[in-house]
Amino acid sequence: MALLGVLAFSGSFPGTVYALEGFEPWLVAVGRAAIAGILAAACLKATGRPLLPPKPHWPAYALISLGVVFGFPVFSTLALDLGTSTSHAAVVIALLPAATAVCAVLRAAERPGPLFWTASTAGALVITAFTLAQGHGTPTWSDLLLVGALVSAAIGYTEGGRLSRQTPGWQVISHTLVLSLPFTAPITAVLALTTPLTPTPHAIVGLAYVSAISMFIGFIPWYAGLAKGGIARAGQTQLIQPLLTLLWAWFLLGERFGLTTMVAALAVLICVTVTQRART
Repeated sequence: MALLGVLAFSGSFPGTVYALEGFEPWLVAVGRAAIAGILAAACLKATGRPLLPPKPHWPAYALISLGVVFGFPVFSTLALDLGTSTSHAAVVIALLPAATAVCAVLRAAERPGPLFWTASTAGALVITAFTLAQGHGTPTWSDLLLVGALVSAAIGYTEGGRLSRQTPGWQVISHTLVLSLPFTAPITAVLALTTPLTPTPHAIVGLAYVSAISMFIGFIPWYAGLAKGGIARAGQTQLIQPLLTLLWAWFLLGERFGLTTMVAALAVLICVTVTQRART
């Protein structure tokens, strides 16, 4: 189940690049959530489920919304719009499983051993060295935005995984998207009326992908996998996501990446694997 979610998420960056060919970045970032929210509301109504979750759970849903409805889409879309390559973004986001594990540790009050923290620190240092090397000694705005996307996704994944232990994963993401609609729908409408639109075939396909797959359908098996397999163990499947994204970047966008990118991706992969093993 978690692997299906990873396969869906791995195409998010290329899909965003496609969408940016015809739509303004803020419209892509917020509009995808509005479209997904309409799909989620339709699914809840079709299955006879309430549109809103129990009020005691609203604070947790607010955290999920801040993380995966607003934080990750906005930060990552703006980073790609500023010109960062999909392959570069994939390497920075490769630290996501470790960041998610750290959030899970904080939320679940677990106490992992020194190996976990050593490997997490090593992964962070690899990402820092990679971004500094790519930016000729200084981090770029795109890198800072990608770090924001990384932290946002980790928070959203952790809270969603926790709630999915009590509520089916598809309902968790559906309720999150519906609760966000009062914000995402009007913002999307205003942006659609006030920003230039060039709906090329690539742009339409990209927006459709990040709306239906990245924002909604992909979370259904992902949250189910986190709930059934545990955030740490199921989260290990996300280790292959950066490599899949590099593959999509090459196949769909024709991006070429050098040895430094591959070495950094593999180094982070090793570090994150150690953190997951150490924590389990």
